[in-house]
Amino acid sequence: MDVLKIIINGLEILLLGYFGFASIYVVVFSVAGLFKAKTRDTLSVKQRKFAVLIPGYKEDSVIVEVAQKALEQSYPSHLYEVVVIADSFQASTLEELKKLPIRLVEVSFEKSTKSKALNKAMEVIGDEYHVALILDADNIMERDFIAKVNEAFNQGYRVVQGHRIAKNTNTSFAILDAISEEVNNHIFRKGHRVLGLSSALIGSGMAFDYYFFKHTMAHVNAVGGFDKELELKLLKNRTKIEYLNDALVLDEKVQKSEVFANQRKRWLSAQFIYFGRYFVPGLRELFTKGNIDFFDKVYQMVSPPRVLLLGLVTMFSGLYLVINLVLPNNLLVVPAMYWYISFGLTMLAFVFAIPKKYYSASTLRAVLTLPKAFFLMFLSLFKLKGANKKFIHTQHGTINPQ
Repeated sequence: MDVLKIIINGLEILLLGYFGFASIYVVVFSVAGLFKAKTRDTLSVKQRKFAVLIPGYKEDSVIVEVAQKALEQSYPSHLYEVVVIADSFQASTLEELKKLPIRLVEVSFEKSTKSKALNKAMEVIGDEYHVALILDADNIMERDFIAKVNEAFNQGYRVVQGHRIAKNTNTSFAILDAISEEVNNHIFRKGHRVLGLSSALIGSGMAFDYYFFKHTMAHVNAVGGFDKELELKLLKNRTKIEYLNDALVLDEKVQKSEVFANQRKRWLSAQFIYFGRYFVPGLRELFTKGNIDFFDKVYQMVSPPRVLLLGLVTMFSGLYLVINLVLPNNLLVVPAMYWYISFGLTMLAFVFAIPKKYYSASTLRAVLTLPKAFFLMFLSLFKLKGANKKFIHTQHGTINPQ
């Protein structure tokens, strides 16, 4: 009995430590995100040439209109070129793309990845650009997006992340996905910049010094989560990542539960892979070089996703409440109050991070599907084996903003 109690109590402390710290972490950066980040002074006034790189794999349903929209920037047209990287497109789609004033790079790989597509495209288009701007095949930039990114480069930044927002909120899962991204924008991008740390990358709507990106990407061979590997390399080298909260990119949100599950499985797999790879270097960088930015990113790789954090903290809080009511003399050593505090902090983080426009009746209806989203993500934890070794494609199809 004593051995069982020791095991139970040890597990209690471990779980509270993991989820309790995660609750404190998100609420600190969520509160920070309520404030405005300090901006740099303009160091130069220059208009750079942009390569707008749009890799796509079987994205026939969306790519033509996305390419057309990318040509509608307010930035001088001779200073940016739209480059569509076509992997496994239909012949009819390729013909439509060839009619547009864009650069079309056709690629084919035995095992397709976004990093391979980007590397091949930059090999083909050459080095006449100053900035590489990466979009997903469903992304639509606001008209002055490139101009705003150029302003950030004039302030001395070499890496810039834009603000991705939902293109569609036409299903409950799309609403939950949109809210999830806005929570992450608030905590891991805006909140981090307010406290002087780097913004997290998202995988699209991001821009890099072209030469810097090309040479860094040459050493990135990720199957999934290429932006995570790239981000860790940047932060290890102390390259600050800026976040532009007012530079918007419309991004299609997942509409079905199976797409949601596949996407989250890919993300979770990438996180665990990179945590295992960079945990020791992260500790070394923190204690020998004081590289907080890098260690912070390594911690993010093992921190619970927000949906899982909210779901599991709620579950443990409820479990402790029931056990204390039913079994006053139980084996548990951690006071239930600690779990209640963790739950309260997590809820506050979400309340501060969710934009006001999502406090609506449609969101309330979407919340009813939250248990299903939690269950799907929880199941994904047990299906991660091999997920990092194969390309998991997220199918897109909605173009018009809802």
